[in-house]
Amino acid sequence: MNPLVFLGICCIFTILGISLLYKVQRVNELTKQIAALNFSLEEMDEQAKLIMRTDMELNKAQEELDKKISGLGILQKLSREISTTLEEKQIFKKINNQYMEELGFEKSLGFLWKTLEREFQLYFSLGYSQDEAAKIKTAINANKDYFLGLIKNGSTVSSEFVPEGTLSKSRFSQMFLVRSFIICPVLAQEGDQGLIFVGTQNIEASITKGDQEFISILANQIGQTLDNARLFEKTWRSQQELEIKVEERTRQLSQALEEVNKISKRKSDFISSVSHEIRTPLTSIKGYAAILLANKLGSLPEEIKSRLEKINRHSDELVHMVNDLLDISRIESGKVEIKKENLSLPAITEKIGDLFSEQFKTKNIEFTSNIAEDCQQIMADRGQIERVFINLVGNALKFTPQNGKISISAGRTNKMVQIDVKDTGFGIPEDAQENIFEEFFRVDNTINQEVKGTGLGLTLVKHIVQAHQGRIWVKSKPGEGSTFSFTLNAA
Repeated sequence: MNPLVFLGICCIFTILGISLLYKVQRVNELTKQIAALNFSLEEMDEQAKLIMRTDMELNKAQEELDKKISGLGILQKLSREISTTLEEKQIFKKINNQYMEELGFEKSLGFLWKTLEREFQLYFSLGYSQDEAAKIKTAINANKDYFLGLIKNGSTVSSEFVPEGTLSKSRFSQMFLVRSFIICPVLAQEGDQGLIFVGTQNIEASITKGDQEFISILANQIGQTLDNARLFEKTWRSQQELEIKVEERTRQLSQALEEVNKISKRKSDFISSVSHEIRTPLTSIKGYAAILLANKLGSLPEEIKSRLEKINRHSDELVHMVNDLLDISRIESGKVEIKKENLSLPAITEKIGDLFSEQFKTKNIEFTSNIAEDCQQIMADRGQIERVFINLVGNALKFTPQNGKISISAGRTNKMVQIDVKDTGFGIPEDAQENIFEEFFRVDNTINQEVKGTGLGLTLVKHIVQAHQGRIWVKSKPGEGSTFSFTLNAA
């Protein structure tokens, strides 16, 4: 063979081999690309499926959210309706078909367990005829132990979950004539508790967790409103009972006050009558004693004169006591007219100082008067107020030992003048201070046994001050003296 031809053939085969090798390599590359494309398509298909599932779940979640928002709005309206009444039976009448249907339920019932009757009583029925509701009530009471157990445990039963027990899902459906249902306990804190039932015959409808939450919220709202109504009823009854008791007590007190006023008037009339009757013979006794002491019927032995002087002195004391009793009686009965006028308080205290000056000197008592500039003038009855000062200063003088101190001071409090009569005497025990202004009351101690008195002076002072629209009180400690304070109107 021609070498050139052979060389040409070799070149051709070489070229063909190289071309074939290139094509095989290209086919392999294309195969890899096709495989990569198939893998990408499979991934895109899975992603598309995932996107579709996510979209469906989002749509479902959106629907559930919309349903919850709508349901919450309905519950809010229903809660406002329920909360507007405080009468137990009216609470259930506020629940109507419109609210239940908007929540997705065409049938509903409400029961309360009545402890005294030992049965469940029907309080509202929606979507049922009267006969159907009566049959359901009978069925519930036939299985009352089961339903009482739900209330005791606070358990909610639904067509999605029926715990093992005497009643099955099908039994519930037959009893309440529905396909889907929820039964939730109404747990009031006070009084009877109960159940609320909702259901539907719609095949397409299904009970969700959100539905159970709505009915649970509604049951709680009913329970709270029942508590409010019962608390209001209890409070109202207590108020009525209290008003009756107050009215009865007021009537009794009015009768007692009327009786006290009658007794007080009888006492005042009696004291006035007896005082007048006593004063007449006392005047005669005093008159005869004075005649005898004046030796108008002849001279008398000293022993008889001494006894006549005692008769005369004791007669003066009795006359003084009778006059005090008459004054107290007249003031209590309102027969004494208080003639108020503008009086100088320093002038009154100066007069009192002059009146007792000899007694102050005898016992070496230091007497002082300190009247503030803003209470120099008072509105009072001159004669009556002077008697107040005479009694208070006279008492202070009696119970203040030698070398003691007695002072009168006055200060302004708004429109009133407070006057204080202070001494450094023996003082008054705390347990006797409340009774010190009562008639005939005298502190039981050795000092009072030595100091004469009727126990009427402070009573008279109290009545005079009160007749001036003022008040009087005492502060004292045994061994530290006493301060009698009273108020009068400033001029």
